[in-house]
Amino acid sequence: MNLANKLTILRIILVPIIVIIPFFNINGEFLNIPITNCLIVTIFIIASITDKLDGYIARSRNQITTFGKFLDPIADKILVISSMLILVEMNHLPAWISIIIIMREFIVSGYRLIAVQKGGNVIAANIWGKLKTVTQILAIIAAFLDNNSFAEFISHDLSGFDLYFNIFTSLLMIISVIAAILSGWTYIKNGKDLFKD
Repeated sequence: MNLANKLTILRIILVPIIVIIPFFNINGEFLNIPITNCLIVTIFIIASITDKLDGYIARSRNQITTFGKFLDPIADKILVISSMLILVEMNHLPAWISIIIIMREFIVSGYRLIAVQKGGNVIAANIWGKLKTVTQILAIIAAFLDNNSFAEFISHDLSGFDLYFNIFTSLLMIISVIAAILSGWTYIKNGKDLFKD
């Protein structure tokens, strides 16, 4: 097994660690942020870096494998969806955002599977998909660091840094959802010929 695939597997292994951290009820704060959230963000960032690193290594060393093509996107989805569900459980994120993201991932995965079955061509990621990936990672990190729930600035009397950071986090999450919807729609539009039969 090459290094790129090992990094992909590492990303999957880090997800259960992220999931179990809240169960330890670690007390204390760092820069007014719960230690639990700081640990989750640290591991999430490491996992996100492996996503970029494994792709770069695979391409630069000509080590692209079928196993890597299969596992890499799955590892990404596991990381993002698991993190979003933890945020929902922490009341930092409304469930409808996670539902939209999960629906989009199922639709895109289905289209890619059909595309491969019908000719071996994988539908390439579009600009909206790339924007979705970047904003999603940043939004998840910000949501764990934000002491307030999604869009709490609307109904609560926040001020100072809390207000601006909550606005920033909420807008980033909204942009990532819009990008997810538009990228999903682009997949549907570009893949409609797959269903002609």
